[in-house]
Amino acid sequence: MTDHQPAGETTPQSHVQHASQRLASREPQPGATAATERKPATGRRSSTEREPSAARKPATGRKPATGRRQSAGRKPRVRVDSVAGILAVVPYLLGFHPSSSLVMIGIAPPRGQIKLAFRYDLPDPPDPRQAGDITAHAIAVLKRQQVEQVIVVGYGPGTLVTPVVELIRAGIDGTQITLRDVVRVEDSRYWSYLCGEADCCPAEGVPFDARAHPAAAALTTAGLPAYPDRATLARSLAPLTGAAAEPMKLATQRALDRGERLLAAALRPASRDVSGPSAPAPTASRRAPSRRVTMDDAMRLVAKAGRRAVRDAIATYRAGDQIADDDQIAWLSVALTDVRVRDDAWARMDPEHRDAHLRLWTDVVRRACPAYVPAPASLLAFTAWQSGDGALANIAIERALDADPAYSMALLLAEAIESGLPPSAARLPMTPDEVEASYEAAGRDRKLRAAPD
Repeated sequence: MTDHQPAGETTPQSHVQHASQRLASREPQPGATAATERKPATGRRSSTEREPSAARKPATGRKPATGRRQSAGRKPRVRVDSVAGILAVVPYLLGFHPSSSLVMIGIAPPRGQIKLAFRYDLPDPPDPRQAGDITAHAIAVLKRQQVEQVIVVGYGPGTLVTPVVELIRAGIDGTQITLRDVVRVEDSRYWSYLCGEADCCPAEGVPFDARAHPAAAALTTAGLPAYPDRATLARSLAPLTGAAAEPMKLATQRALDRGERLLAAALRPASRDVSGPSAPAPTASRRAPSRRVTMDDAMRLVAKAGRRAVRDAIATYRAGDQIADDDQIAWLSVALTDVRVRDDAWARMDPEHRDAHLRLWTDVVRRACPAYVPAPASLLAFTAWQSGDGALANIAIERALDADPAYSMALLLAEAIESGLPPSAARLPMTPDEVEASYEAAGRDRKLRAAPD
C-alpha cells in the first residue's frame, strides 16, 4: 500500500542506532550489531587517540546511538512475521519509542535474523542535503555489514518521512540489497510504501498497538524495557543539580586535596639508612645519597592509588553492591583524569560483567562534578557499546563531549559506533598489566630523551 500523505519536508538529523545483538526477527544472532543511533555528517568531529590506551583504536565511522541493554545471559528469542510485529520490536532494538525518526532494520541469514537496526532524526524542516547525507551513510552501513534485506520505517508525518524514504529507496535500488518493506508510522497506524492493495493496506492506514503485541511483552519480560522516548533515556544519565549536587562538590574538593597530599608525599626526598636496625645512628658517610624523585615518579605513585580505587570499585559492583559514599565516587572521578588510571579501568571492562560495569559508570557519571565526567562517561559508552546499547553509548558520549569537546576517548568511540561497528568489535586487546607496562615503557623513553648526552 502506498502512503497517501503528501510528500513534505524532511529534516534528517542523523542519530543512527544499531540494534541487533539482542533480537532477531526470528532468533537473535549471536554476533549481531547492537542498536545504534548516529549523527550524520553534521555530527561530532573525529579525532585520533592521543594517549596510549587500553583498547586500540577501532575502525572509525559515524556515531550510532541507541541500542538496548541485555544481561550477559541467554538472549531472548522472538519471532515476528508481520509489520505490526516488527513495529513492536523496534523500541526494544533502539531502547526507546522513536518519533520523528527514520529506522533502518538490516536482515541477514540464517533464518532472516535481524542483524542491526539504526536510527536517524528526520530533518525538520526538510533539508535535501541532510536527507542525502542520511541516505549515503545508511547505505554505506548496510553494505559494510553485508546486509541482504532491509526494512525501512519512518516515524512521523508524510511531509517529513516521504522525502527521505524516497531517497533511500532510490539509493538501495542500485545495490544488491532487497527492500523487504518501507513503512511510515503515525498515531498508532502504519502505511506501506510498497503495497498498493487496498484490502491489506487501506488509505487510512493499518491500526496497531506496539505495546500490546506479544513480542513486546516477551522482550519486556526478558529485561529489555523501552523508554517512552530518547529524552527519558537521557535523563537516566542526568547530572545532580541544586542542593543534591553540593555534597559532591565538597567531596570532589576533598578528593583533590587528597591527590595533592599524595603528590607532595611522593615528591618529599627521603634518605635511605644503610645501617642495620641495631647499628648506631648513621653518620653522613654511612647514609646513602637521597634519590631524586621526579614528577613522573610521583605521578606514577598517585596513579597507583587511583588504580587501586578502580579495582575496588569494580569488585564492589561485580559483587552486586553499590558505592553510596560521596568521597569514594569523588576520588574515583578525580583519579580517572589520569589516563593511566582510565586505561587501567578500560582494560578491566570484561563483557562478562557488563551489567555491573554499566551500573558502576552510570553512578559515577550521574554524581561526578562536570569537569570529571569525560573519563567515566567514556567508559560507560564503551561498556554500553559492548552491551549493544547504542543509545546509551551515544548519550554517554554526549555527556563526555559536553564537558570536554576534545576528549579523545569519547571521540574515538563516537567514530567507531557511528561507523556501525558491532559490539563484538569492542574488544580488550590489552590486559591491565600490559597497560601499566606500556606506560612504564613510555616513562623510561621520556627519561632517556631528557637525559644529558
